[in-house]
Amino acid sequence: MSHFVHPQGLCESSAIGERTRIWAFAHVLPGATIGADCNICDHVFVENDVVVGDRVTIKCGVQLWDGVRVGNDVFIGPNATFTNDRFPRSKAYPERFARTLLEDHVSIGANATLLPGITIGRNAMVGAGAVVTRSVPPNAIVVGNPARIVGYVNAKNEAALAVDAVPALAGARRLGVGEVGVHRLPRVVDMRGSLSVGEFERTVPFAPKRYFLVFDVPGREVRGEHAHRECHQFLVCVRGSVAVLVDDGRRRAEVLLDAPDVGIHIPPMTWGTQYRYSDDAVLLVFASHYYDASEYIRDYDAYLAAIGRDGSDIA
Repeated sequence: MSHFVHPQGLCESSAIGERTRIWAFAHVLPGATIGADCNICDHVFVENDVVVGDRVTIKCGVQLWDGVRVGNDVFIGPNATFTNDRFPRSKAYPERFARTLLEDHVSIGANATLLPGITIGRNAMVGAGAVVTRSVPPNAIVVGNPARIVGYVNAKNEAALAVDAVPALAGARRLGVGEVGVHRLPRVVDMRGSLSVGEFERTVPFAPKRYFLVFDVPGREVRGEHAHRECHQFLVCVRGSVAVLVDDGRRRAEVLLDAPDVGIHIPPMTWGTQYRYSDDAVLLVFASHYYDASEYIRDYDAYLAAIGRDGSDIA
């Protein structure tokens, strides 16, 4: 036998990978598929229409119901709860159960609850006790009930540098993420009020062809989550605050825009996300190109493929 089943465990499936260990009081039904080098701990139940990848750890007290798909290198904490029917009734079954997907390198904290039909994106982390009601993007960290994004994995926090570390007119402060730069724009203050100014192709490093404003964003919502093939963007939060995440497939950094004289330049082929909007936030975005839907890359894996990266070594 190429895998181990504890004498008090019950494994009815023959589709179990090499070196996988199934411990006491775990029960794996005949139709389930489990990959290699997995650790299935005590009191785990795995239903028939379940596929588990390689090197997965499933801690005690977890039930994987029909429709769950688990990628490689996933951690599922104790008593995490999966669901596959939004409106369950006794002895009443849907035509097909909703599919819940955990992509590679996901971690699910203890006692988290996942509603059916959602995807937890690659490398994301779900906090202990979170109630996840919607799909989670790659690399996001979510907590709470309902779960909301509070950060991103391996994102170097550059929030403090934005206002303090960039002298006005001194050029951009590079973040080490591609050619992304934080710019301090001139601010003029007198008794009549304050003024901030930017000059295109000078303090703003390109001539825009359009602008747009983002406002009235609920605090738990996330915007962006895409890259542009050719378009440059320059973001200024003219009121309130918003966190901006930038990612070049090698490094990831986060900047808090919380003053109207601070902007961030996001060049083409840089993955950008905006989240943690304050209630009064107004984000002004200048773009170097007219709108073209085909110019966007909206899937993170497709973005990594386009730049020739797999995301496994992001610092």
